[in-house]
Amino acid sequence: MKNEIVIKNRKIGSACKPFVIAEIGINHEGSMEKAIKMVDAAYKAGCECVKFQAHIIEDEMIPNKVIPGNAKETIWDIINRCKLTEEEDIRIKKYVESKGMIYLSTPFSRAAADRLHRMNVDAYKIGSGECNNYPLIDHIAKFGKPIILSTGMNDIPAIKKAVDIIRKHKTPFAILHCTSMYPTPYNKVRLGAFSDIKENFPHTVFGLSDHSLGNYTSFASIVFGAAIIEKHFTSSKRWKGPDIPISIDQKELKDLIIGCNAIHQALGGSKTILKEEKPTINFAYACVVSIKNINKGELFTNDNIWVKRPGTGEIKAVDYEKVLGKKANSNIKIDTQIKWDDIKK
Repeated sequence: MKNEIVIKNRKIGSACKPFVIAEIGINHEGSMEKAIKMVDAAYKAGCECVKFQAHIIEDEMIPNKVIPGNAKETIWDIINRCKLTEEEDIRIKKYVESKGMIYLSTPFSRAAADRLHRMNVDAYKIGSGECNNYPLIDHIAKFGKPIILSTGMNDIPAIKKAVDIIRKHKTPFAILHCTSMYPTPYNKVRLGAFSDIKENFPHTVFGLSDHSLGNYTSFASIVFGAAIIEKHFTSSKRWKGPDIPISIDQKELKDLIIGCNAIHQALGGSKTILKEEKPTINFAYACVVSIKNINKGELFTNDNIWVKRPGTGEIKAVDYEKVLGKKANSNIKIDTQIKWDDIKK
């Protein structure tokens, strides 16, 4: 089976270059001007994809006074301030796509999912909080568009239920490991979870939704086979917002993309000698050479031969012991690379 999904003609999988998602989320704080600035910054960093959030607050939650751990105001007030209208979402999507980028959004309710369906998005991102919201997952999976499923705050049994629903509709999907702590301490990132994901969901595209500071753990995840990297993103760390402190900026995003691609290219292979190493071999290897004038019939010993650069001679240092104790077949001058024909048979 092929470990691959396709979003808007972009193949995503272990054999492809990593797919980096710049999550703008609600970092725009409801400002279209900020949203556009962040799209521009992500584009300049070389990012293929930006992700927003779709909030229709009355369908998403009831009025409440719950304060998230990374904020100082209620989730109701945060979302009410940061939500965008359908017209604004459409404008942003058109702008993103005009730059040749992929637009993604996370719906937090059935009405938000329907909005994105009307907008004809290329794929859906399901947040960690909705990983076990099986009615919503079922609703989204019916659209048949690829799904990227974040799994913070959920264990393997819970994820399996979500995956079973998605598979029931034969909808392509990918799984993102995630720790829902903001920021995530490095010792809570748990890259070892990739082993659980690979074991329980073989032939499934997977990646990391990373809330730790910097790019370190994202880089490391590529070695484990992560095909998707998602990081919160902002064009200015001076802006206010609950997710700004864990967001990377344009320079860091560019570094993330370059670094993930470099690490992905470096994977695989085996410990063999490459033909491309031959020019280095020519100067770096040592070969058997005479360190004194040697007469015909004289024995080769540690006193008259040794190993020296360059590596252009016939007899490399690895075969030095094969020459010792043999007789010279002819007169050999000092600093001459010994040939096999110089050895009496």
